[in-house]
Amino acid sequence: MASSSALFATALIMALMLAGSSTSRAVRHLADTTPAAAPAAVPGNPAVPKPPVPTVPTVPAVALPPMPAVPTVPTVTVPPVPQVPAATLPPMPAVPAVPAATMPPMPAVPAIPAVPTTVPNAALPPMPAVPAVPKVTLPPMPAVPKVTLPPMPAVPKVTLPPMPSVPGVPMPFLAPPPSA
Repeated sequence: MASSSALFATALIMALMLAGSSTSRAVRHLADTTPAAAPAAVPGNPAVPKPPVPTVPTVPAVALPPMPAVPTVPTVTVPPVPQVPAATLPPMPAVPAVPAATMPPMPAVPAIPAVPTTVPNAALPPMPAVPAVPKVTLPPMPAVPKVTLPPMPAVPKVTLPPMPSVPGVPMPFLAPPPSA
């Protein structure tokens, strides 16, 4: 049941699209596939034979079982809704008036004494005297004896072989040696 309704909905949408827009691709495709006059043969180009179109085999008809009958729903009589009797409510009592409350008088705020803006001169006690540091005489510094060092041995001069050069690789130390 669901597949047939889906097929019907698809066919309905396709029909609406074809009918609603004359510029849709499907309409143009249908217009292009209508048989037209055969084009004239161009001299110099041989006619190309068209391949045969395969035939679609026919689908055998399938007999579906009959649709089951929908059972009828028995009618049910619903009893009538009983009427609610009209109720008379007692009158709303009056809201008693709230008596005006008398508040005691607000007490006066005590005055805050003024803060002095100047600092009074305070008498400080005298500064205690710093005791004098006694003069200390240091003993004389002993003399450092003169030490004679042996002469430095001479470093023999060594000649190094020339550095081999590799073509395409720059030499790392091409600067001239520093003058002595």
